Amino acid sequence: MKINPVVARLAVALWCVLSVTPIFAREKADVIIMKNGDRFTGEIKGLKAGVLYVSMKYILGTSSIEWSEVAHVESKQLFLVKTEDGSVYTGTLTTNGSPSGSPVTIEVAEVAGKKVEIDPPQIVTMDVTSTRVIERFNGTINSGIIYSKGNQSTQYNLGAQINYPRERWAAGASFNSTLADSTGADKSTRNQLNLDAYHLMRSKNWFYDGIGVFLQSSEQGINRQVTGGGGVGRFLKNTNQTQISVFGGLAGQNTAYIDTPSQNLAFGLIATNIQFFRFNKTNATVTAFLLPAISQPGRVKFNLNATYYLKIVGNLDWNVSFYSNFDSQPPNHLSGSDFGSSSGLSWKFGNK
Repeated sequence: MKINPVVARLAVALWCVLSVTPIFAREKADVIIMKNGDRFTGEIKGLKAGVLYVSMKYILGTSSIEWSEVAHVESKQLFLVKTEDGSVYTGTLTTNGSPSGSPVTIEVAEVAGKKVEIDPPQIVTMDVTSTRVIERFNGTINSGIIYSKGNQSTQYNLGAQINYPRERWAAGASFNSTLADSTGADKSTRNQLNLDAYHLMRSKNWFYDGIGVFLQSSEQGINRQVTGGGGVGRFLKNTNQTQISVFGGLAGQNTAYIDTPSQNLAFGLIATNIQFFRFNKTNATVTAFLLPAISQPGRVKFNLNATYYLKIVGNLDWNVSFYSNFDSQPPNHLSGSDFGSSSGLSWKFGNK
């Protein structure tokens, strides 16, 4: 299996981050009181998809609490709090009200001393932040393997996703690798690394976005394909159940093919990211890129990655993934499409 050296080095660096992330632990002194009066003391890991993640000294792993049932929270940790209208706040948390009181609002005491009150249903995510860079990362690792003795068939998939959220910007990377090998057939390999970074604009829910994609696909005869681009985007829907964003811009691409001269093309860029959540049960992520060629009119490329997660226990999920890569005008004798699916186990790390 031939893997681009740049992709391999980036994958190793990503694995190093994943390996050291769990080392750091915070004090478990946050207070959570439920609407029915139940009280918990632990370490709030974060809030996403309507789920408050809490680590408690006397319970193994991370506990998941339905956010809509929480009446009171109090924490001296620093959080990045993002709301449906695109506002972002940084500070410690406390609740203005009592478990039986109404209405209840979350007070964010910002570093500068200002306090902001927010209705809990308006909060989309809360990410723990820190002066330590390594403690700001979170993400997921996926893996799966199938082996058949009858035809000596082996299939495997490996994936990893890592995110680095900050007050007004965020960056992330995802890596996916698949291998299919069986007696009497050529070995098929595919490796893709996606890089993404965005910065919020002054207009709420609008953002600048930049992407980088590195692809190797034996099915399409691609030894190395490097795509870079950027543009302006907007969150069309941004709640603790659904997040939909789109952006448009320009991109450039260099592709080194097998036994075919390399190509340099300029493209328009239309992209979307869709995420759906259901409390502590399932979630799905879809990322798609449409690239109409500017330097070669009539040629269009399309890339899709989709993953569905089903919670098993704690931080462990079962996942089903699908990928597709399409080129309407590939070089002579090369395939214009590559697609496939896989399933396996996923493990979440970091603040979630």
